[in-house]
Amino acid sequence: MSAQFDIPNRIVVAIGGNATHPEDIEGTSREQKDIARVTAEALLPLALEKNQLIITHGNGPVVGKILMRQALTRDRIAPMPLDICVAHSQGGIAYLLVQEMENALRRAGSERHAACLLTQVEVDPNDPAFQDPKKPIGTFYSEDDAKNVGREMGWQMKEDSGRGWRHVVPSPAPQHICDISLIEELSRRGSIVIAGGGGGIPVVRNPDGTRFGVQAVIDKDLTTAHMANVLGIETMMVLTAVPQVSIHFGTPQQRALDHVSASEMRGHMNDGQFPPGSMGPKIDAALRFIDGGGKRVIIAHLEEAGAALRGAAGTHVAADDHG
Repeated sequence: MSAQFDIPNRIVVAIGGNATHPEDIEGTSREQKDIARVTAEALLPLALEKNQLIITHGNGPVVGKILMRQALTRDRIAPMPLDICVAHSQGGIAYLLVQEMENALRRAGSERHAACLLTQVEVDPNDPAFQDPKKPIGTFYSEDDAKNVGREMGWQMKEDSGRGWRHVVPSPAPQHICDISLIEELSRRGSIVIAGGGGGIPVVRNPDGTRFGVQAVIDKDLTTAHMANVLGIETMMVLTAVPQVSIHFGTPQQRALDHVSASEMRGHMNDGQFPPGSMGPKIDAALRFIDGGGKRVIIAHLEEAGAALRGAAGTHVAADDHG
């Protein structure tokens, strides 16, 4: 990959939940802190640029474990509703990222600050997702274990892209990011802003302006795309656990995509190349972002963030009039 382009001065970066909490860890506090440090080091090349940098992150593995922890202790401790579980995961993940981002910046001689904004995101109470839960969260199970866990916990379980069975919950589309003006103001002042974690805490607004939480998890890539569009940011980066987007994945015809147009990527999506449980939501969000006025989406491995920003790694999806 040799194409290069100007480094953007405003960018929103989405970090996948499995990138911040890989499937092969136990999830101890020590492990999560170590992973946050690795994540911060990977993001350091972006943080050292003179830019407005906003970071979102997934929370699927973490919020799933919070729910499991509650289910196992439900006879002794009253469980929290899902919206509060999302808030807990958002705060915990962001705390570690803020701390490790600033530690990495200080080691690099930078005085730049990072800040976390606990973020509510409004959804439509009539969104059809509430009648058809599809968003996988938490641990992977075998089919037999999934049936047993689902029966015991009262969870709905579905098979996830051939990787196992998982707990699924409603995933309504984001309609409005609360306090987005604060996100913009903090980023304009030079702070690295971590916001919209886990897609945001899902809330519904009443006609009188009051809000209340609902039982759902919002797709963080859709929230990221919506946030970037509202703020007029033209570059979105999605950092995940794979180096590039591929078509014909897992077959002898597998081919990685380097630089593609939005129309070409849309064609691949319409051909069914991207499963709904893995790359599908990222491609959907990327195209929605471009349809909403975005110019470029970069999808890359977390550890190649710096190279991807320069155009030397990852998959780059450009608006058709942008080259």
